[in-house]
Amino acid sequence: MSRISGRLRLLGAAAVGIMAVGTTGAAAPPASAATPVYSEDFSDGLGTFTASGSVRTGTYGARLSGSLSSTPSLVSAPVDLTGYDDLTLSYTRAASGLDLGETFTVAYSVDGGSFTTLESARTATGAVSFPLPDSVEGGDLRLRFTLQANSLLETLTVDDVLIEAAGDGGPTDPPTGSLPPVDDVTAPGPYAVTVDESAGPGNDGWLVYPADAGRNGVDHPVFVWGPGAGSDPADYEDMLRQWASHGFVVYSEVSSSNGAYMVDALDWLEDQNASARSPLHGDLDLSEVAFGGHSRGSLGTFDVADEPRLETTVHVAGGSFDGNGPDSLRNPALYIGGDEDFATANMERDYTNTDVPVWFSILDDTDHILATRNGQHVITAWLRWHLADEDFRRTQDFLSPNCGFCGLGDARYKNW
Repeated sequence: MSRISGRLRLLGAAAVGIMAVGTTGAAAPPASAATPVYSEDFSDGLGTFTASGSVRTGTYGARLSGSLSSTPSLVSAPVDLTGYDDLTLSYTRAASGLDLGETFTVAYSVDGGSFTTLESARTATGAVSFPLPDSVEGGDLRLRFTLQANSLLETLTVDDVLIEAAGDGGPTDPPTGSLPPVDDVTAPGPYAVTVDESAGPGNDGWLVYPADAGRNGVDHPVFVWGPGAGSDPADYEDMLRQWASHGFVVYSEVSSSNGAYMVDALDWLEDQNASARSPLHGDLDLSEVAFGGHSRGSLGTFDVADEPRLETTVHVAGGSFDGNGPDSLRNPALYIGGDEDFATANMERDYTNTDVPVWFSILDDTDHILATRNGQHVITAWLRWHLADEDFRRTQDFLSPNCGFCGLGDARYKNW
C-alpha cells in the first residue's frame, strides 16, 4: 500500500461561484526505513491509554505518582499487529525519587494474555528500545506502565511511545477491507462511474456510483455530501467521481445549514436499496454511512451528526459559528481546513470542543475555495478506513508520527 507524504502542490484553480474548486496534485512518498504502527506522546491527554491511580499528562508526557493506597498504572488499548513483522517498541522514561525496593515496570500482553515484563528498575532516564518477539505478530498488543512507590514525590514519567515494523510499506500483507484494495488513494479507484443528475427525494440531486455496483458481491458504503453555499454538486463533480470510483455510492444536492436534507437523502437511498427497479437494488451497505460537506455543507453535517445510522462525519472548511457544532458528534470525525482559510479559526475552536475521536489537518497553501480539492484524497483514505474497514490506515495514513497525510500541513488528533 503506497503512502502519501509531502505537500499537495497547487497546479491551478478554476473558480465557479463562491464554493468552486481548483486543481492540485500529490507528491510521491519517500521511502523510509521503518513503518510506524502506533504512537502516543500524551500531548492531548491519555490518548488510547487508560489510567488508574495518580496519573496526569502534560507537555512532559504522562506522569505516574506513588501512593500508599494504590499502584498507579497506564494501560493501552489493544494495538492490532495484523500483517506487521519485525516489531520494535521504544519510549522515553524518567524515574525520580524512588527508594530501595521501589520500582517501575513496563510490560506487554498479547490477545488478552498475561503480561510479560520488558523492563523493571528503580532508576532509569532517557529513551530505550526493545525488539518484540515474533509471538506478538498478528496479535492485539497491550502495553502497561506501572509504578510501585509510596510517595506522591516519587514519579515515573513516560513519553514518546512508539511501535514500529520493519520495511517502508504498511503491513506486509494488508488485511483486506470490504472494497477492492487499491495501491494509491490519490489515483482513481477500480470502478467506472455512473452519474445520475436527477436523483434523490426531489429529483434535483446527483447520485454518483460504481457503474457495475455489486460486482463480485460487494455491498457499497454510502457518502452523502453537502456542497458549500452558492455551489451545487457540479462544482465537485471530479471529486464525487473520485470517491465513487473507489466503491462508494455518493449522493449530493444543494446544501443548507439544516442537515435534514441529508437524513432525507439517506432515507431515499434505503428505498433505492429495497426497490427492484433501482440500479442499486440490494447493493448498498447501509451499516456503513458517512455525512460530510464543505463550508455550509459542513454546518449541515454538524446539525445531524447524531443521526444513529452514521459511522463518521467529514467537515471541510466549515467550523461552527458558536463552537457548539461538535456537541452533536457521536462518531469519529475528520476536520480539514486551510492555512489561508477564514473559517479555520472556527474549526480550531471546534477541534478544542470535540469529545469524540477526531483528526484535523490545516492544509498548507490552501484557502476556503481549495480546501475540498486539496483534501479529497485524505477524505478517500478516511472513508476507506471508516466505511470499508481498512484498519491498517489508522496508523499508515492518520494516527502515527510519520503518517501518510501528516506532511500536507498541520495535522493533529485526539481522543483515540
